[in-house]
Amino acid sequence: MSAETHPQRETHSFQAEIQQLLSLVINSLYSHQEIFLRELVSNASDALDKLRFRSITEPELLKDEPALELRIIPDADKGTLTIEDTGIGMTHDELVKNLGTIAHSGSREFLQALAQKGQKDMQLIGQFGVGFYSAYLVADRVDVVSRAAGEGTAWRWASEAHGTFTVEPAEKATRGTAITLHLKADQKEFLDEWKLRQLITQYSDYVGHPIKLQVTKHVGSGETQATETALEVVNKASALWQRSKSEITDEQYQEFYKHLTHDYDQPLAWTHFKADGTQQFTGLLFVPKHPPFDLNSQQQRGVRLFVKRVFIMDRCEDLVPQWLRFVRGVIDSDDLPLNVSREMLQDSAVVRSIRKHVVKKSLDLLEKMAKDKPDDYRTFWESFGTVVKEGLTLETEYREKLGALVRYESSREEGLTSLADYVARMKEGQEAIYYVYGESRRAVADSPHLESLKKRGYEVLFMTDPVDEWAAQGLRDFQGKPLVSALNADLKLQSTEEEKKEKEQHSEGLKGLTDRMKDVLREDVREVRVSDRLTDSPVCLVVSEGGSPAYLERLLKERGKGMPRVKRILEVNPKHPVIEHLRGLIARDPSLPQVSEWIELLHDQALLTEGSPLSDPNRFARRMTALLTQLATSGAGNGIPDASQVPPPAATAAATPAQSS
Repeated sequence: MSAETHPQRETHSFQAEIQQLLSLVINSLYSHQEIFLRELVSNASDALDKLRFRSITEPELLKDEPALELRIIPDADKGTLTIEDTGIGMTHDELVKNLGTIAHSGSREFLQALAQKGQKDMQLIGQFGVGFYSAYLVADRVDVVSRAAGEGTAWRWASEAHGTFTVEPAEKATRGTAITLHLKADQKEFLDEWKLRQLITQYSDYVGHPIKLQVTKHVGSGETQATETALEVVNKASALWQRSKSEITDEQYQEFYKHLTHDYDQPLAWTHFKADGTQQFTGLLFVPKHPPFDLNSQQQRGVRLFVKRVFIMDRCEDLVPQWLRFVRGVIDSDDLPLNVSREMLQDSAVVRSIRKHVVKKSLDLLEKMAKDKPDDYRTFWESFGTVVKEGLTLETEYREKLGALVRYESSREEGLTSLADYVARMKEGQEAIYYVYGESRRAVADSPHLESLKKRGYEVLFMTDPVDEWAAQGLRDFQGKPLVSALNADLKLQSTEEEKKEKEQHSEGLKGLTDRMKDVLREDVREVRVSDRLTDSPVCLVVSEGGSPAYLERLLKERGKGMPRVKRILEVNPKHPVIEHLRGLIARDPSLPQVSEWIELLHDQALLTEGSPLSDPNRFARRMTALLTQLATSGAGNGIPDASQVPPPAATAAATPAQSS
């Protein structure tokens, strides 16, 4: 940011991102121009809330102006609309930071989301904390005069959004902020008293402070008739959550949500409750339709805390667990002290009681939505499912309730399924809920680890969120059925006595080959054993105790949290032609050098199918080329060539020692 200083005036350049944002706004990014009033009124309401809270311990801040209110003043002669509040105000530095730089506005994230969406009219301005800039939807110039509470000097910020803004000293008798919009020629409808009254009622009726609109009244009659202006309270200025549910319409709930969150979309669902037991508090909680930009940020607004209708804070993490951070709303307690601090909240039995109630009501609301409005719940799950699953790893108390809420894709059909539906479809004799963990449905649907499960007709859940492996470990079981990973070495499939006997015979018959495999792959695998999970593939790697799936290992490594790789167990399919042929070769000549090449090639194949990187892709490619060449020159086309037909792989990668993955 550059600054050119003149007597009494400073000229600053907007940061590049702010200039981009202004350009987008001015070029009609947002088709609902009227939204500017809701945004500016909401900002003014926040400034009043902050002052009211500070005045609890600093009552002197109210000396110059006891009233906490908003004033909306249209001036048809000048073509201006002023939104004024008697709130906390801003200093010189706060004006420069908040209105001219990225600071905490969220503008950078807004522009990134814009680029990803690649479209206009996204209804996102409010979500990104850039509501002030919506003034340029209707104005070609904006003046802001502000005097911080407790300060004696006021400052004027002004800009026509052409790349610069000015800041200079100003006169203001009392604290607060006045934003004056110099309306564009085609936006003069926002000077109309009826239009302003209608917008205030629609968007801001439940703002907890009086909104006074300057109106023109006719007095007298005949020749003595005259006009005069007066400020008239337009909104109800009552806390919606304190009213009876029977008095509130769905439309009023929806408009309150929009005022509270600055979200233009309607919420998917809400719950309004009052607790009158040992603690008295009222709550109004909403489930949004789409994730706000700050869902995973420390700055997310979440649930606002009020005490006896006095705003305390808008990010009360102690009331709402992290895995419910998408919930928006208000909690108003009669039992907490007005000067409550975060430290007191952490140690408060009242807060712990409220938190438990918030969790219960939120889960009840989600259960009801899942049952009564499955399409809405699908929308919710696509937006917030990953967040909800975090609860399975953090709080065992709610395992069963959360287990009923989770949804996964599965091998049975396209779309999402619940665990309850999975259990209802389980085949007779099936003892577990099976799942496979990987990067995507495409990556896991044809995994060799599922072959025997599919042959038995067992459904397999596809877990493809980074958090899923931890979530499954946190859930452990559902309705008495354990969750079992198809990737784990201890996968126990129900077998008949005949199948068990056949496996023992295969293990004995393949001992020569498995011993050779153990020797060749001693740096890479912990064990080689006969598999009962493979039907079509020759080999696969399974996760031994203490190990992690390949996808999880890769994620941790990418995030700088890599850990030593636990050696896998290599399972072989005794009925596969490749394995049978290798067994025959070993039986005839245990020292054949080509066998080691093919064993390493099979191991590389197993690494690829589980999603692990190869330590030496070039070596793998040379092996494949050599094998294809051998097949072509030997005339064999139906499997591994006979040892007598295969030339020694002296020119292949055999000279390079096998490397561990």
